[in-house]
Amino acid sequence: MNRRRLLTVARTDLRQLWQSPDFWVPMVILAGFFFVVAPAVLLSLITTAGRSPAVQRVATAIDVLPARAQQAVQGATPAARTSYALAVYLFAPLAVIVPMTISTAVGAATLVGEKERGTGEFLAHSPASDREIYLGKLVASLLPGYVTTLVGFGVYSLIVNLIVGPKVGGWFFPTGEWWVLMVWVVPPFLALTLSVVLRLSARVRSSAAAQQASGLVTLPLIMVSYAQSSGLLLGGPTSGLVVGLVAWGAAGTGLWRGAHAVTRARLLGIDGRM
Repeated sequence: MNRRRLLTVARTDLRQLWQSPDFWVPMVILAGFFFVVAPAVLLSLITTAGRSPAVQRVATAIDVLPARAQQAVQGATPAARTSYALAVYLFAPLAVIVPMTISTAVGAATLVGEKERGTGEFLAHSPASDREIYLGKLVASLLPGYVTTLVGFGVYSLIVNLIVGPKVGGWFFPTGEWWVLMVWVVPPFLALTLSVVLRLSARVRSSAAAQQASGLVTLPLIMVSYAQSSGLLLGGPTSGLVVGLVAWGAAGTGLWRGAHAVTRARLLGIDGRM
């Protein structure tokens, strides 16, 4: 394994992505809406609404949370407890869905895009091995989604602490469960999703087909990750560690199998198999 050749493949893809603002600008807007606009508007409305009947009704929803989560919710007023619960538990799945959406969009076009642009022949005759090309494409697809998530997570943490923190006694976010989610759970779910998407991208004949197929295949994975990310916050750090461990195992298997999808024949577009 030649790390320099691997990184060259990744850098080339990232440079092409950076030079295509029509591709990454919508992704940034998507992340900005879910990590910044929606939480800021919703949490501001709840904390300023005070004792309105709507907030009182939303506060009763805390009673359906598990006992451990109810005890963890901070705040002396219904508005404070409601905003705390929403900040910690409601927006957690976004930390998984946003990077998956971005990385899937990048990964779906990365291999089939070489054939469409006519650059697959150049890559097929390069000194990089099939595995180096595959891992380079994986890195180039993984980084945009995960970096966007880390930046969005940092801004989201600041918003939560500035809006909700004064109502519950000071800065409290991120909680321990959120650290487990971001560092231990999100990366393997991203890798598992990309292992499927890159295999599809290597087999289909157009970017449109890759996007369609990736959407169908990754939708169940997004739903599973959504459920797991919600459950681990409600279940505590131990459940998060278990979910992450299982996800890492599945991601390792998926990436090992997916590495065989990249071949010279497919880069040249002369492999008739789907």
